Amino acid sequence: MSLYVDEYPEEAKVIKATFLVSFVALGIGAFFGLIQGLHRTGFVRILPSTDYYTILTGHGVLLALVFTIFYLLGLFTWAVTRSLESPLPNIKLTWAWFGLTTTGATFAAIAIVAGLFPSLDMSADVLYTFYAPLQAHPLFYVGLAMFIIGTWMAGADWFLAFRKWRSEHPDERIPLQTFMVLTTMVMWYLSTLGVAISVVFFFIPWSLGFIDTINPLLTRTLFWYFGHPVVYFWLMPAYLLWYTVLPKLSGGRLFSDPLARVVFVLFLLLSTPVGIHHQYLDPGIAEGFKFIAMTNTMFLLLPSLLTAFTVVASMEHGARQRGGKGYLRWLGVLPWRDPAFTGMALAGLMFAAGGFSGMINAGMNINYLVHNTLWVPGHFHLTVGTAVALTMMAGAYWLVPQLTGRRLYSRPIGLFQVVTWFVGMVLMSNAMHRAGLLGIPRRTAEPQYQSFDFTATIGSVAELRAQIAIGAALLFLSVVLFLFNILLSSIEDPIEMPVDGRIPAPLSGASGSPVVLDNLKLWTAIAAILVILAYVIPLASIIRDAGLFGRTVAVPVLIDGFNLLLGVIA
Repeated sequence: MSLYVDEYPEEAKVIKATFLVSFVALGIGAFFGLIQGLHRTGFVRILPSTDYYTILTGHGVLLALVFTIFYLLGLFTWAVTRSLESPLPNIKLTWAWFGLTTTGATFAAIAIVAGLFPSLDMSADVLYTFYAPLQAHPLFYVGLAMFIIGTWMAGADWFLAFRKWRSEHPDERIPLQTFMVLTTMVMWYLSTLGVAISVVFFFIPWSLGFIDTINPLLTRTLFWYFGHPVVYFWLMPAYLLWYTVLPKLSGGRLFSDPLARVVFVLFLLLSTPVGIHHQYLDPGIAEGFKFIAMTNTMFLLLPSLLTAFTVVASMEHGARQRGGKGYLRWLGVLPWRDPAFTGMALAGLMFAAGGFSGMINAGMNINYLVHNTLWVPGHFHLTVGTAVALTMMAGAYWLVPQLTGRRLYSRPIGLFQVVTWFVGMVLMSNAMHRAGLLGIPRRTAEPQYQSFDFTATIGSVAELRAQIAIGAALLFLSVVLFLFNILLSSIEDPIEMPVDGRIPAPLSGASGSPVVLDNLKLWTAIAAILVILAYVIPLASIIRDAGLFGRTVAVPVLIDGFNLLLGVIA
């Protein structure tokens, strides 16, 4: 048995490069998060409130886009080459998409951070969602466009590798990890059409002054056409690790390959036609289409429930292979001292909690109560902030030794790090959800209203603020420990076999599932039809009512601490 770096040295270099960019973004984004958590709770304020929105934008973009997607680029490269047992067909193309995505992310980051320096006359204080009429510097939009095109090129790289493999294995089932990568990328191609059109045809010309007006509802709808599927673009790498690596770490193997394929097909079909559920409070979209989006969103519970069953069954199989017995006593023999296993297991537990709060977000009537409150950040800190981020950090403890040939510097530090993240997020997300139920707003440096006090039924607002501040501090500490551990691991002396990289075959293999599951052309066509049915009429109605470019001249946004046009960006 040989390490990944020995079998695929060129691909290993690319993956290490993507991880490096990902972890740098994680460190900066986490620092911005600490500043946010301490600022809006009033404990420590090192910046004026006018700069809070620069920090908020940087936190969202660097963590939700750069950290997660660069990690995905590396993970998917590993998964395709490992499962196809073949190097990528054109390493120059591989380095090309890495260079383009890195340049684009750098441009966007420069435009954001420049907002802290008024003398540069450049800013992108538009938050992660970058809605109009908030306007960023053209460099921000150009960087986003380059970043998206780079991910498209990465997908092409993986599809070319699959095509080469298929020519040599015409009658074989698609290896599971490659199947997961390809279905994810088909979803990505479909969903990024909306944000690509928005950025290239509207935002870039608008920011350069080529057009004077813009249709905010149109570009907002195009964003959410992309904005909900991107959640699954974050999650599906975590799912790949849960389905293929977590059972191995448990001591067993995946319970069912067919169920895993069904889950990824369902995500491909259902993740894109639901974006309007983020726009329940938007005027200009008929209530009927919002109801359809709500119904479609509820169907997304199915793949999540299937995942919970399959992954837990796989963990139980591993525990019983280790000698575990009883209905629940088998949990005690799982490898809880392994930071890779414990981090992924705790991330999955948090994702279950995030699923419950997500059901609240999906329901139209209940969503009206929590939409523009801290409840929503509480929800996505459970999903992308823990289910995704913690899984990725934990997965790195298992992947990085395969890419470097060096052992993990400290498993105890790694274990303490993942537990610290879990505890910090329990505090922060609990407080955010409770604060949301009180009506405390999100997306603002000053979360209090004049002549009005929020009253907590249980505890106090001061206690909620303390939980958020402590949680932010623990999360930042966790990131520092993670980066410290990975950095020291990279300078350890090489050893022959720092980790066992083999992944055992599933208990129920692909041969037990219908061949039609591997028909990517069929699922792509159905997914495209569902998108057309969900979006053509609402988009046509929006354009009919306000025009393609809108009919109102853009108004510059002035931030004075208390006033950020909250109604516009809610």
